[in-house]
Amino acid sequence: MYQLRPNASSGDDGAPQPSDSFPWQLGAYDAHCHPTDTMTSIDEFAKMRTSVLTIMATRSQDQDLVAQVAASHSIQSSQDLSDAAAAACKVVPAFGWHPWFSHQLYDDSSKEPTYKTDDNTSPAEAKKAHYRAVLQPSPDDAFIDGLPDPAPLSSFIAATRQRLEAHPLALVGEMGLDKAFLVPEQRASSSAAEDTDAARDETLTPGGREGRRLSPHRVRMPHQQAVLAAQLRLAGEAGRAVSLHGVQAHGVLYDTVSRCWAGHELPSRREQKLVAPGAEDFSSSSEEEDEEEEGSLPQRMKALELKNKQEKKGKGKPYPPRICLHSFSGSVSTLEQWMRRNVPAKVYVSFSTAVNMSTEASRSKIDDVIKAVPDDRVLIESDLHTAGADMDGMLEDMYRHVCKVKGWTLEDGLKRIRSNYQTFIFG
Repeated sequence: MYQLRPNASSGDDGAPQPSDSFPWQLGAYDAHCHPTDTMTSIDEFAKMRTSVLTIMATRSQDQDLVAQVAASHSIQSSQDLSDAAAAACKVVPAFGWHPWFSHQLYDDSSKEPTYKTDDNTSPAEAKKAHYRAVLQPSPDDAFIDGLPDPAPLSSFIAATRQRLEAHPLALVGEMGLDKAFLVPEQRASSSAAEDTDAARDETLTPGGREGRRLSPHRVRMPHQQAVLAAQLRLAGEAGRAVSLHGVQAHGVLYDTVSRCWAGHELPSRREQKLVAPGAEDFSSSSEEEDEEEEGSLPQRMKALELKNKQEKKGKGKPYPPRICLHSFSGSVSTLEQWMRRNVPAKVYVSFSTAVNMSTEASRSKIDDVIKAVPDDRVLIESDLHTAGADMDGMLEDMYRHVCKVKGWTLEDGLKRIRSNYQTFIFG
């Protein structure tokens, strides 16, 4: 259990509360949260100290809710972001499909879709075939009957494209890969004597776990990857940033995302030294001079050439321009993969009290990871499902911890992270 910061007050649920000593006036930015899971909490925006919330959609039930909240609270420009510290809490929306719900989609672009009907296959039979193909171990008929009819992935992508057009600053997310998640059991009827589930909380948006018991079924990784890859392509085409979820899947997540930019990698130091045939090479072989600064002329020329090729095709790039590894729980060595010089996307790393400080195991490694993240790539988040004082307090705690580990004053840290957040959202 996370321990409160010294002298911190706590709410009824034990969560730390925001303090007046924190420099909220400089702007605090939540890079990843889920307040639309509890729509009754949205009214708390007016009382919150946080400047901007980046609100994630995750499944069919919350896409329109995120759009609805953004319609009345969204920032419209970089100036709005700068002014947000002095105004009521604002919103940057994100529309995506979380890996926990990836089994509810089928890839209709596949040569062999897991769900297909014909003269010999009824919708009910196609539904069973789909869930037996994407879940492991294979579920029985009773479990499948409680699941929704699978929807085509292409329909979700088309709807998300429309939402991105309606919200010019929106991200694509939350999406990713998860090896640990188990699909919840369906809730038994209230009259069932054997039902030991907690009663459903009617204030929660449907579709989440909602206190249900977990089944033994997981979503097969190839299916999760297909759903993720489609969203990554959309983000690349639209030029939007993404928020990535990764649990016990850090290696396969990097491999899946990096396939998007295959052939678009930035040049290595060696490649940057290549000169035109017949030209004199003035480069030095010394190790010190081998450390060329990012954005050198050959690198910029190659990037410009790639950009021009894409523009001629009238499309964006095949990979998202900016990536946030949300509540990153990987190791320093995993982080180094994402920060390689040849990665063409700008990768940010976000930390939350809820995930990164929740267990002894996570607390034992978080400081080394924070130290390893470049100063201009750090973001902070709450990852909470309810807006209000708890969200402010958890965000403040993570700000304080990151600033302490980085050796920043709170004022310096808030200014740095505000700049990082602005670059993440606007590019």
